[in-house]
Amino acid sequence: MNWKVVVAGILLLLIVTFAVQNYDVVEIKFLLWSFRASRAIIIFLTLILGFALGWLVSLIPKGKG
Repeated sequence: MNWKVVVAGILLLLIVTFAVQNYDVVEIKFLLWSFRASRAIIIFLTLILGFALGWLVSLIPKGKG
């Protein structure tokens, strides 16, 4: 069996376990907005936002000196 398939299977199992254990619905309040969503979805979206912001910051050219 290909090692990439094994790693992908283990990661999928970990993600499913995480989602099942964090299925509770939580309320998020920010300024005037308020919404309810699964804790796992909130954590996942925050992770994606962090990756996107980190990637965008890495694209900023660095000055000389």
